[in-house]
Amino acid sequence: MGKCFCRVAIVFAAMISPLVHAEAGPIKVFLLAGQSNMEGQGVVSMDHADHYNGGKGNLVWSMKNSVSKARMGHLRDAEGKWVARADVTISFKARGKLRKGKLTVGYTGYGGSSHIGPELQFGHVMGDHFDESVLLIKTAWGGKSLFQDFRPPSSAGKTGPYYEQMISEIRAALKELGDSKYDLCGFVWMQGWNDMVSKEGTKEYAEHLVNFAKDIRAEFKLPNLPMVVGELGNGGAAREGSGMEIFRKAQETGTGKISNALFVSTHQFARSKDLSPNIGHGHHWFGNAESYFLVGEALGESMKKLLSP
Repeated sequence: MGKCFCRVAIVFAAMISPLVHAEAGPIKVFLLAGQSNMEGQGVVSMDHADHYNGGKGNLVWSMKNSVSKARMGHLRDAEGKWVARADVTISFKARGKLRKGKLTVGYTGYGGSSHIGPELQFGHVMGDHFDESVLLIKTAWGGKSLFQDFRPPSSAGKTGPYYEQMISEIRAALKELGDSKYDLCGFVWMQGWNDMVSKEGTKEYAEHLVNFAKDIRAEFKLPNLPMVVGELGNGGAAREGSGMEIFRKAQETGTGKISNALFVSTHQFARSKDLSPNIGHGHHWFGNAESYFLVGEALGESMKKLLSP
């Protein structure tokens, strides 16, 4: 049975008859945040010959042809329908519309069921880990930097508007739980492209990341909240001395200065554009669903390590 050593945020008293079964434990809540690769760009089933490379690398294709196919079987039921996991739910506000419900494909910025992000397999890992119900609260917007858009209050200058919006949306999702007990168990951060393409953003990234973690923990009064930081793994192995390599080192350095945090390598999950649906979208892992599946799995397994006693 998975355990979560976090503060119970809402507590209520109740008289329980010895003849009544004990109620389920508190909901295990995880916060997922970042930019477009946290939003989710992994193609599910679109397979147009010109626009989606005939479907190569989409989720349907990956479940039959990728090296990870044996690990993906749980995503569909015996009738071939996408599994909607009742013990893991998700809340995600995209383009002003709040979506919430059972974990399944489609909780991305596109609406419908056309794409996946790392939340899908991360949710399955957490759901398998806990006997209690799990809630994922996802907040993500494409094209946003930590240097400016998500700039934390502890960093000099103006607090980023998307930092404030992130906190607001998390608070709103927690309020939706009403009187339910919950444990706020962990924070997952998957972001970096806009800082990577900025020399100033890269130079200051480690410092801002440390402040970001400190401010989030202070906001929710959880000084040891587990934090997982996903590497900007787009494009696979980085050239020596490249902006990507320098930025990844900044990510790892910053994470290393945060207590109870893990930096998660992801570049090994990049796939060739020739075997991916969006051959011109290297910044989005070429839309490869296997990549997003494996990223989510790695983030989840790292979170499990932080949750261990």
